[in-house]
Amino acid sequence: MLADTPLPFIFFASLILFALASEAGHRLGVFADKEANVATLEASVLGLLALMLSFTFAMAVTRFDARRDALLKEANAIGTAGLRARLLPAPHNAESLNLLRDYVGVRVSLTETTGAQPSLDAAVARANALQESLWREAKSAAAKDNGMVPTGLFIQALNDVFDAQETRLTAYRHRVPRIVFFALYGIAALGVGFSGYASGLERRRWRLPVYLVAVLVASVILLIQDIDRPDSGSVRVSAQPMIDTANALATYAIDAEPPPAPAPKPSEPPRRAPR
Repeated sequence: MLADTPLPFIFFASLILFALASEAGHRLGVFADKEANVATLEASVLGLLALMLSFTFAMAVTRFDARRDALLKEANAIGTAGLRARLLPAPHNAESLNLLRDYVGVRVSLTETTGAQPSLDAAVARANALQESLWREAKSAAAKDNGMVPTGLFIQALNDVFDAQETRLTAYRHRVPRIVFFALYGIAALGVGFSGYASGLERRRWRLPVYLVAVLVASVILLIQDIDRPDSGSVRVSAQPMIDTANALATYAIDAEPPPAPAPKPSEPPRRAPR
């Protein structure tokens, strides 16, 4: 549910949560013992909050890098398959190349999904159908020419393409666990509450520094969630490697096969000399 909630709503809800925690802590501090010393406890909670923020940020960035590497590897695998498809015997070379062009278009559209599960499922289903067509072309080519070069190399490249799809889908679906965000929000609310409590103990009782801390913490958490959303966040993996592969496949041409050599003429029997 948290992954489907709009980010602006999460940000404003976080601000409200932290403001309530700060105000509750401030009011408790006003009525508390003036000699109470909560500086050590406040520093401990804020230190734990900083550790959790850095830990969660590292998790989100690691998953972002995994999605970027998976996309690059898939683009390279498709490009290699396109080059080897040109070596297949006709007409399998042209058919395989056309299927790969359609396939890379589907893979590019995966980066443009808006988070709706039906659109993702439709893209995966279309990619699976194209994979089945490519595999049938590879089987037909192997039946005609089962040599390691070029049919065997093309089949190996297809296997890499199929494996790259699952690797990319796994990286796409791999998010920071929700329990980590819940723990982060809880520690953040507790830390802001202790800051408000400490401000209530002071003589001047300023609320502004505590509110600034709350806004800063909410902004960092928002950034972490933005990085962790490959489908709806503003920080997204660039599809340029896949677009470059699509442009390269569009320029590939199938070399025309040389015309068959003319059949040798039958030799004429030697003529006998007239008597």
